[in-house]
Parts: sequence; C-alpha cells; structure tokens
Amino acid sequence: MLKPHRNNPNARPVDTPDADDRPSKTQVKAAMQELQDVGYALTQLSRDQLKRMALDEDLLAAVLEYQRIPKFEAQRRQLQYIGKLMRALEVEPIRAALAMARGESAAEIARLHRLENLRQHLLDDEAAALAEIASEFPAADLTRLRQLRRAALKEQTEQKPPRQFRALFQVLKELLPDEQAAE
Repeated sequence: MLKPHRNNPNARPVDTPDADDRPSKTQVKAAMQELQDVGYALTQLSRDQLKRMALDEDLLAAVLEYQRIPKFEAQRRQLQYIGKLMRALEVEPIRAALAMARGESAAEIARLHRLENLRQHLLDDEAAALAEIASEFPAADLTRLRQLRRAALKEQTEQKPPRQFRALFQVLKELLPDEQAAE
C-alpha cells in the first residue's frame, strides 16, 4: 500500500511494506552498540579467562590487541573492529561464557557457594571434611589442604591478612571444575 509521507502530504508516496521489513537505522546502530558492549566486557577479562572461553581465533586476537593499546582513540577503533567481528559470530554463547566468567550465572554462584561451604567445613572439622574431599576427589592433595588449613587458622588467630584462607579457596576451586557446577 502506498501512502504519502507523514510530515509532507504532497511528497511522493512511500511503499510501507518494504520499509517495514528491514530494521531502522536506529535499530541497526543499537544492535552494533550492543555487540561493542559485549566486546568491551570481553576486554575487561584476564587473558586466562579469555582463553577458557573458547572464543573465535580472530576475536580473541582482537580482544588481546585491545588490551595492549594505551590510547583511547585507538581503543575505540579496536572496539569497533571487535564489534564488527562479532557480527559474524553467534553472540549468545559468548554472553553465557561472560556471565560464567563474571560469576553472574546461577550455576557459577552455586559453585562458589559450595566452595565456600567446603572451605568453612574444612576449617571447622578437618577430619570429616578431608574424608569427604578424599572420597569425592581422589586426586586431591590432602597434605596441602591440611597445611593451608593450619596456616589459615593461624592467620585468623593472629588477625593477619587472609592469604592462606584465599589460597585454600583456590586449591578447592581447582578440585571442583566448572562442569560440576550444574549438578
């Protein structure tokens, strides 16, 4: 159906079905900005987090390049390039991996809570916790866990910074891989 332009009734008619089939310029710009925002979120991750995400080779290289660039304008251009690369990729798996890396997914939050509970259980009752860890994770280094537990308890009594407490969490984190978080 042809109808005149809404602002000028004397203008040539516009074919509305064709105009409605494609996204507006504003929608296209918003979609590109969203991809750049996802790309920017990728640039804020560490190199190790990026490598665990199994990103496209070119995208990974572009993100790592962004992290090396010191100048704002060059970073802005690189971010546009990252957005351009992401147009050809499926974005949802990247978003899901980002959420997992940031700890925003429910599975990752559950995993971190389980690790915190396991650490606290280890600090409260060494024998029971180590027996549980040994049965669930046969490859666990129980001696290392005992040493970290003693050092963490000593830190707490001496009111020192919780270095060993954090190290204990990291050792437990290595035992519980990401895949088990969904269980």
